[in-house]
Amino acid sequence: MTGIDDPLRPVVPAPGSHGGDAWAVAEALGLDPTEVVDLSQTLNPFAADPAPIVGRHLDALARYPDPGHATAALAEAIGVAPDRLLLTNGGSEAIRLVAAELGGRPIAEPEFGLHPRLPDGPAWRSDPHNPTGALWESTGELDTAGPTVWDEAFYALATGRWTADRPEVTVGSLTKTFACPGLRLGYLIADDVDRFARHQPHWAVSSVALAALPDLLDTADLPGWQRSIAARRRELVDLLASVGLTSTAADAPWVLVDAPGLRDRLAGDGVVVRDCASFGLPGVARVAVPDERGFERLSAALAARW
Repeated sequence: MTGIDDPLRPVVPAPGSHGGDAWAVAEALGLDPTEVVDLSQTLNPFAADPAPIVGRHLDALARYPDPGHATAALAEAIGVAPDRLLLTNGGSEAIRLVAAELGGRPIAEPEFGLHPRLPDGPAWRSDPHNPTGALWESTGELDTAGPTVWDEAFYALATGRWTADRPEVTVGSLTKTFACPGLRLGYLIADDVDRFARHQPHWAVSSVALAALPDLLDTADLPGWQRSIAARRRELVDLLASVGLTSTAADAPWVLVDAPGLRDRLAGDGVVVRDCASFGLPGVARVAVPDERGFERLSAALAARW
């Protein structure tokens, strides 16, 4: 087996359906997983390190989960009544609960792969749109019949506000906002959350995640994060342009690059980007807005390969 540039280079494994491929790539290529920069997953590059925060709450391992305090803290932060909010095991569970109750399909393709594709039910739309990154309000579509389920996984990072506060059902992902996908923290906002909660297993969110959430919320700087991400996104566009790669940037913490083979070319240098074939966009890569270390590593990898 060979790589694309070096006949002795190991083959980069095929991309997964949802990014987050760093460990698989590291194992296949013999790299140290802790040294691989994973820009195939989109997380807040300016969030506080969650490890010390979580570390303060390891005593929660001895308790069964009780979501009451964490639900109240998040409801206050977002600005919704606690009885309209349901904490979930990541945004993926929030999507699954709504899909189980309502069904539905994307308002248009391409759209996030975990949204249901069923013949009946409401229309779904991620905001900002995944994968294009465009906010709904910036598309000129506000006067059309809009979706009735909104996925705001990246809304806070794109706007500096927790939610658009629409009357329809909304799902969200705190793991993106606080860069802690291992904690599995998501939520669902609706007037009748009990109809969705009945599909949820008991003790769905871990005690450690629930205990850490109020402290994570204390670190939130949504307007500051939005400004920093927008500035770094512009730097990312300029960096890609410096090696002749044209990217498309909108409002989300990533850019799209029409560059077939980009994932394989960068992987050997310890930088992993998202292949968008799963969105129906072959040859397109999604590159997350990186932190400072990730930006430097990406810059070095691009310089080595172009």
